[in-house]
Amino acid sequence: MVIMEADRKNYKRNALLRLAIIVGIVVFVNLVSGYVHGFLDLTEDKRFTLSEPTKKLVDGIEEIIFIRVLLEGDFPAGFKRLQASTEEILRDIKGRNSNIQYVFEDPTVGTTEEITNKRDQLASMNVAPTALKYFNGVEFVQKAIYPVAIVSLGQRNVVVPLLEEQLPGMDENLVLNNSVALIEYKFANAIQKLLKSERQNIGLSADHGEMSKELTQKMERELRKFYNIGRFYLDSVVSIDPKLDLLMIIAPKKPMNDKNQFKLDQYIMNGGKVIWMIEKFDASLDSIAKYQFYVPRDYDLGFEDMLFKYGVRVQPNLIMDLESTSIPQIVGMSGDKPQTMMFKWPYHPLISSKSEHPIVKNIDKVNMAFPSSIDTLSAPGSKVRKTVLLSTSPYSKLQFNPMRLNFEMLKTAPDPSKFDKKSLPVAVLLEGEFESAFKNRVSAEFQKTLDVMGTPFKEKSVPTKQIVISDSDFMKSLPNIRTGETEEIGFNKWEFKYFKGNKDFIINAVEYMLDESGVLSARSREVKLRMLDAVRTKSEKKYWQTLNIIVPLVFLAIFGFGFNYLRRRKYAQAKRN
Repeated sequence: MVIMEADRKNYKRNALLRLAIIVGIVVFVNLVSGYVHGFLDLTEDKRFTLSEPTKKLVDGIEEIIFIRVLLEGDFPAGFKRLQASTEEILRDIKGRNSNIQYVFEDPTVGTTEEITNKRDQLASMNVAPTALKYFNGVEFVQKAIYPVAIVSLGQRNVVVPLLEEQLPGMDENLVLNNSVALIEYKFANAIQKLLKSERQNIGLSADHGEMSKELTQKMERELRKFYNIGRFYLDSVVSIDPKLDLLMIIAPKKPMNDKNQFKLDQYIMNGGKVIWMIEKFDASLDSIAKYQFYVPRDYDLGFEDMLFKYGVRVQPNLIMDLESTSIPQIVGMSGDKPQTMMFKWPYHPLISSKSEHPIVKNIDKVNMAFPSSIDTLSAPGSKVRKTVLLSTSPYSKLQFNPMRLNFEMLKTAPDPSKFDKKSLPVAVLLEGEFESAFKNRVSAEFQKTLDVMGTPFKEKSVPTKQIVISDSDFMKSLPNIRTGETEEIGFNKWEFKYFKGNKDFIINAVEYMLDESGVLSARSREVKLRMLDAVRTKSEKKYWQTLNIIVPLVFLAIFGFGFNYLRRRKYAQAKRN
């Protein structure tokens, strides 16, 4: 009996010791977890892992950046996912750098006066509410929400739209999925813009009949939020100042002389970046309507050999595509009023992105007008990488100069068998080291100019970038004939709707050209949408309910009976001994 009493005391002492060790481990882990954060991302699409450029950006933040997320409250499942994904990204960012602070708030909560003040404050920042309608299981609910975040550094703010625009016909789940995929990029882009101490400079060339200010005003307004932008005259300078970070040449109509070509070439050789938007013909609907049968003129721009040397050629043709937008045509009269119908106009193609490049990943279709095809050329030893950003559908064809444009073709349905060209490039990104277009042909006059400036002629560029686009109409600011106001980029005045991809494409292109940190690569993140099979879910409902409710209970009961049986057997055997 004395031995059994001693064994019982030892057992009790060991049990208390084990309990103390377990409690100590739990307390220690909790204390350490308050200072050390980490996780293992086992998801296929790595949705909880920040990209390397974002990590580098966040790690370098030395000032307090405060983020107000206005997506707080009760939402349907899709918006809850957007809310949760936003918090996950911000938690990861804050985990890397405590200078990032964030809070979630609902601007629609409070007294009437407080709500009004919040609404007015947000309106002053061009933040408008979004009407949300959903069924909560009992009734349909309609409420105003603000799916945005405001990122602040000192007195400067950047508004981040968390919800992508839902165009007519778009599935809401797809819109929410795209919104989730772009959260990291949007926050990283906003933080990067706030951290820049100096604005970068963008010039729009204006010597060769380029697009007017009236037609580029909306693009300039968007870019002016974060960049210095203005007209740049090649004729007025001896050389292009390297402080010009980006030069945009938009729809020139007059030839560029050798002097200006030389200035432009050496600007590129010294690391300058150029976006070319080239119109090969003076084709337009107004010209066709005026002349009935119109033969467009081919623009002789003078710099075709330069582009050829850099690795691309905008071909003298027009693309026709069965995937296109429509234009109105008069089909009859009703009294003294003309009757119109909409017809697909193959010269206005809808261009989809087939590239994984961050400029065009996850953007909507781009609506172009009279684009031409672009050939990519390769030369032995070339260090220029070419990426096709935009290309036509599999149902395209080419029309070569000379050509007659008219509306008679709309009287008959197009023959799909004749639209047999696939994926014709209309926008190409060039990256790498370019060879000078003036190599082995520098005149004495050019050399004298270089000697006076004390600048040596460069035959090969440092690594730089160029983008060549065979259309400029896609980024025009067009007037609304109903209201007279100038519309946003991507407005189609015939169909009276916006093509969001137009604006996204040109803004993303500019940001990529000026972004040396690679933050734009976060746009390539893809969060796969795994939808349930509604038919299969309904038919197998009882099976999955049984599997998830009954089976765990049965397993728990078996474990409980088994554990008690083994425990009784163990102590019964110990008592007999």
